[in-house]
Amino acid sequence: MKQEQIKDLGGEEFRRLTGIKPETFEKMLKILSDADRKKKSRGGRRNKLNLKDQLLVTLEYIREYRTYFHIGKSYDISESTVYKTVRWVENTLIKHPAFALPGRKELINNNYDTILIDATETPIERPKKSKRSSTPAKRRGIV
Repeated sequence: MKQEQIKDLGGEEFRRLTGIKPETFEKMLKILSDADRKKKSRGGRRNKLNLKDQLLVTLEYIREYRTYFHIGKSYDISESTVYKTVRWVENTLIKHPAFALPGRKELINNNYDTILIDATETPIERPKKSKRSSTPAKRRGIV
Protein backbone atom coordinates (compact mmCIF):
# COMPACT_ATOMS: atom_id res chain seq x y z
CA MET A 1 0.00 0.00 0.00
CA LYS A 2 1.60 3.22 -1.09
CA GLN A 3 1.88 6.38 0.96
CA GLU A 4 -0.75 8.22 -1.15
CA GLN A 5 -3.32 5.60 -0.21
CA ILE A 6 -2.72 5.79 3.54
CA LYS A 7 -2.26 9.55 4.03
CA ASP A 8 -5.96 10.00 4.86
CA LEU A 9 -6.09 7.25 7.50
CA GLY A 10 -6.76 8.26 11.08
CA GLY A 11 -4.43 7.39 13.95
CA GLU A 12 -6.13 4.15 14.95
CA GLU A 13 -6.57 2.92 11.37
CA PHE A 14 -2.94 3.80 10.60
CA ARG A 15 -1.78 1.84 13.64
CA ARG A 16 -3.93 -1.14 12.66
CA LEU A 17 -2.45 -1.12 9.18
CA THR A 18 1.23 -0.53 9.96
CA GLY A 19 1.53 -1.65 13.58
CA ILE A 20 2.89 1.71 14.77
CA LYS A 21 1.43 5.12 15.61
CA PRO A 22 1.73 7.99 13.12
CA GLU A 23 4.04 9.84 15.52
CA THR A 24 6.43 6.87 15.60
CA PHE A 25 6.25 6.67 11.81
CA GLU A 26 7.31 10.32 11.53
CA LYS A 27 10.14 9.74 14.02
CA MET A 28 11.37 6.76 12.00
CA LEU A 29 11.08 8.78 8.81
CA LYS A 30 13.25 11.56 10.25
CA ILE A 31 15.94 9.05 11.26
CA LEU A 32 15.86 7.48 7.81
CA SER A 33 16.03 10.83 6.02
CA ASP A 34 19.11 11.81 8.04
CA ALA A 35 20.77 8.47 7.25
CA ASP A 36 19.82 8.69 3.57
CA ARG A 37 21.20 12.22 3.30
CA LYS A 38 24.45 11.04 4.86
CA LYS A 39 24.60 7.99 2.57
CA LYS A 40 23.89 10.00 -0.58
CA SER A 41 26.28 12.86 0.32
CA ARG A 42 29.03 11.13 -1.67
CA GLY A 43 26.71 10.66 -4.63
CA GLY A 44 24.76 7.71 -5.86
CA ARG A 45 21.69 6.69 -7.74
CA ARG A 46 18.25 7.79 -6.59
CA ASN A 47 16.04 5.10 -5.13
CA LYS A 48 12.95 4.10 -7.06
CA LEU A 49 10.91 4.36 -3.86
CA ASN A 50 10.87 7.44 -1.69
CA LEU A 51 11.64 7.12 2.02
CA LYS A 52 8.00 6.86 3.09
CA ASP A 53 7.42 3.98 0.71
CA GLN A 54 10.66 2.32 1.83
CA LEU A 55 9.48 2.50 5.44
CA LEU A 56 6.04 1.19 4.44
CA VAL A 57 7.65 -1.72 2.57
CA THR A 58 9.59 -2.64 5.71
CA LEU A 59 6.59 -2.30 8.01
CA GLU A 60 4.49 -4.36 5.61
CA TYR A 61 7.13 -7.08 5.55
CA ILE A 62 7.44 -7.12 9.34
CA ARG A 63 3.72 -6.85 10.07
CA GLU A 64 2.28 -9.19 7.44
CA TYR A 65 5.38 -11.30 6.71
CA ARG A 66 4.61 -11.28 3.00
CA THR A 67 7.26 -12.58 0.65
CA TYR A 68 9.67 -10.21 -1.04
CA PHE A 69 8.17 -11.28 -4.36
CA HIS A 70 4.63 -10.20 -3.40
CA ILE A 71 5.77 -6.90 -1.91
CA GLY A 72 7.90 -6.25 -4.98
CA LYS A 73 4.91 -6.79 -7.27
CA SER A 74 2.79 -4.44 -5.13
CA TYR A 75 5.38 -1.65 -5.43
CA ASP A 76 6.60 -2.57 -8.95
CA ILE A 77 10.18 -3.28 -7.87
CA SER A 78 12.32 -6.42 -7.85
CA GLU A 79 12.66 -8.90 -5.00
CA SER A 80 16.29 -7.96 -4.48
CA THR A 81 15.36 -4.29 -4.17
CA VAL A 82 12.75 -5.14 -1.55
CA TYR A 83 15.31 -7.22 0.36
CA LYS A 84 17.94 -4.46 0.25
CA THR A 85 15.37 -1.86 1.30
CA VAL A 86 14.12 -3.92 4.26
CA ARG A 87 17.68 -4.67 5.42
CA TRP A 88 18.76 -1.02 5.13
CA VAL A 89 15.72 0.33 7.00
CA GLU A 90 16.01 -2.30 9.75
CA ASN A 91 19.75 -1.76 10.22
CA THR A 92 19.44 2.03 10.20
CA LEU A 93 16.68 2.02 12.81
CA ILE A 94 18.42 -0.56 15.00
CA LYS A 95 21.62 1.50 15.08
CA HIS A 96 19.75 4.62 16.23
CA PRO A 97 19.59 5.01 20.03
CA ALA A 98 15.86 5.81 20.00
CA PHE A 99 15.06 2.28 18.81
CA ALA A 100 17.94 0.31 20.35
CA LEU A 101 17.19 -2.30 22.98
CA PRO A 102 19.27 -2.41 26.15
CA GLY A 103 22.24 -4.75 26.08
CA ARG A 104 22.74 -7.84 28.19
CA LYS A 105 25.05 -6.11 30.69
CA GLU A 106 22.54 -3.32 31.23
CA LEU A 107 19.81 -5.87 31.90
CA ILE A 108 22.01 -7.60 34.47
CA ASN A 109 23.00 -4.35 36.21
CA ASN A 110 19.46 -2.97 36.40
CA ASN A 111 16.78 -4.85 38.26
CA TYR A 112 13.86 -5.23 35.89
CA ASP A 113 10.76 -6.92 37.18
CA THR A 114 9.69 -8.81 34.08
CA ILE A 115 11.19 -9.53 30.72
CA LEU A 116 9.05 -11.40 28.23
CA ILE A 117 10.59 -12.85 25.09
CA ASP A 118 8.58 -14.94 22.70
CA ALA A 119 11.06 -17.29 21.07
CA THR A 120 8.90 -20.29 20.36
CA GLU A 121 10.19 -22.80 17.87
CA THR A 122 8.27 -25.38 15.97
CA PRO A 123 10.15 -28.48 14.88
CA ILE A 124 10.30 -29.25 11.18
CA GLU A 125 8.67 -32.56 10.40
CA ARG A 126 11.16 -34.78 8.63
CA PRO A 127 11.21 -38.52 8.18
CA LYS A 128 13.46 -40.31 10.64
CA LYS A 129 16.60 -41.86 9.24
CA SER A 130 16.95 -45.58 9.61
CA LYS A 131 18.82 -48.38 7.93
CA ARG A 132 15.65 -49.61 6.31
CA SER A 133 14.90 -46.28 4.65
CA SER A 134 18.07 -46.45 2.58
CA THR A 135 19.22 -49.48 0.65
CA PRO A 136 22.98 -49.39 0.34
CA ALA A 137 24.55 -51.35 -2.47
CA LYS A 138 26.72 -54.23 -1.45
CA ARG A 139 30.42 -53.73 -1.93
CA ARG A 140 32.19 -56.67 -3.47
CA GLY A 141 35.86 -57.27 -3.61
CA ILE A 142 36.66 -55.11 -0.59
CA VAL A 143 38.57 -56.93 2.06
